[in-house]
Amino acid sequence: QVQLVESGGGLVQAGGSLRLSCAASGRTFSTYAMGWFRQAPGKEREFVAAIAWNGIDRSTYYADSVKGRFTISRDNAKNTVYLQMNSLKPEDTAIYYCTADPNVLTVRTNPGYWGQGTQVTVSS
Repeated sequence: QVQLVESGGGLVQAGGSLRLSCAASGRTFSTYAMGWFRQAPGKEREFVAAIAWNGIDRSTYYADSVKGRFTISRDNAKNTVYLQMNSLKPEDTAIYYCTADPNVLTVRTNPGYWGQGTQVTVSS
């Protein structure tokens, strides 16, 4: 069982940066792939980024819309995953959700665990 709590959302101007954090509970955090999804007003949730789970494989995956601007990372010692968001655009405005799943493919498509979400608003 994994519980996820996001933080770090807020209001930022276009071109600015934010870093989201997701604190995970559970002894098996290091064995889970972690990810981020987002949901903009009136739109479906969409995949943003994901990272594999063990010390050897740190593969990362990104949606085309955020490649080169967002970076996902994790600190297994702190049971925390991060999403560094740079060069933010108004279209990045959404609720951002932290996700977890034992499978690095499923975490990108249909994660088993979700956080409550944190609001990110980018003003033009």
